[in-house]
Amino acid sequence: MKTVNLGFDNIVAAARIVCIASAGAAPMKRLKEEARKERKLVDVTNGRRTRSIVITDSGHVILSSIQPQTLTQRIEEAS
Repeated sequence: MKTVNLGFDNIVAAARIVCIASAGAAPMKRLKEEARKERKLVDVTNGRRTRSIVITDSGHVILSSIQPQTLTQRIEEAS
């Protein structure tokens, strides 16, 4: 199983990732709030600024302090 480090020793299976998006857009902020209400929000930022939002095939939304480009590179390296 290939994994991707989302920062601070938090990992996710690369095959489960559906989307990586920048956290600044308004639709992503709404998605984050909806996930919080549904109790499917996972925050792995350790109190730092959220830079990317990772969406999994199970509908979980993961907040990361790593740039989306960096996460994409990590996924490509894991493949």
